[in-house]
Amino acid sequence: MKSNYKWLIPGAVLLASLGLAGCDVEKTEEGSLPDVEVEGGNMPEYDVDAPEVDVGSKEKTITVPDVDVTAPDDNEPDVGEPVEPRAPAPAPEPAQQN
Repeated sequence: MKSNYKWLIPGAVLLASLGLAGCDVEKTEEGSLPDVEVEGGNMPEYDVDAPEVDVGSKEKTITVPDVDVTAPDDNEPDVGEPVEPRAPAPAPEPAQQN
């Protein structure tokens, strides 16, 4: 099974570079590094017991439902197609008062 995360870092770099490409950056002041004293150290050690994973494959038959699709008639407009406006409904006649 291949890792799904192999494109995560290149994708993040691409998004960051596209984001920075839209910016106009100008250096307004010179910078300098801080004075740092470094002494010897020790890297931590880890004892990791990872579980064993047995990955296999099986062949399986899946029944797919039969789907019937009916196309619209030629005189019906498609979705998003402009439609000719209809005539407005006639206005009701005012009621007579006695």
